[in-house]
Amino acid sequence: MPPVILPSGPVPPSAWGDSRRRRVGLLGGSFNPAHAGHLHISKMALTRLGLDEVWWLVSPQNPLKARTGTAPLAQRLELARRVVAAERRIRIWAPEQAFRSTYTVDTLHTLRQRFPQVAFVWLMGADNLVQIPHWHRWTEIFRTVPVAILDRGPYSGAALAGQAAHRLAAARCPAWRAHRLADLPPPAWVFLPIRRHPASSTALRAVAM
Repeated sequence: MPPVILPSGPVPPSAWGDSRRRRVGLLGGSFNPAHAGHLHISKMALTRLGLDEVWWLVSPQNPLKARTGTAPLAQRLELARRVVAAERRIRIWAPEQAFRSTYTVDTLHTLRQRFPQVAFVWLMGADNLVQIPHWHRWTEIFRTVPVAILDRGPYSGAALAGQAAHRLAAARCPAWRAHRLADLPPPAWVFLPIRRHPASSTALRAVAM
């Protein structure tokens, strides 16, 4: 009988949920491919937001991106696990596949139902704050969980001057209160200035071509 090969890295959460109390950051994306920049912002979020864990939610297919050029889900998951293999507080899974959901807002609602004792925080780079008005029911995302925006290169100025930041200005928390964000009722969001990391999935794909 051939040996059983187990996935590398921390075991993903159960799709059926559990009742343990903890504070969890959710970093969603295609991770095409995962890289040290994703790891960097996850570690910053763990420290600055006082989180117990960060879960990378690897999307089977981003509805705003073309399928062309996107590696198979299994390949992206395995590479993500390798990137975080030494980090026991970062867990990798593809909940949209398990939940049969397409949109972030639906995934968040299911996570809150199945993990009722978890205080979730949605994590995203400043570039996504620029794009989020194009997301499905985007304002509902901010009404579902607190959101942390992490500084990302040249996008931050446009993000803080954009539609989403203006519309939700009253819900913005100062960076010095970031460690309390997980405990705040949504809508609540914070912009976190952090040391920037040069890695990008786009650049890595270009090198691989």
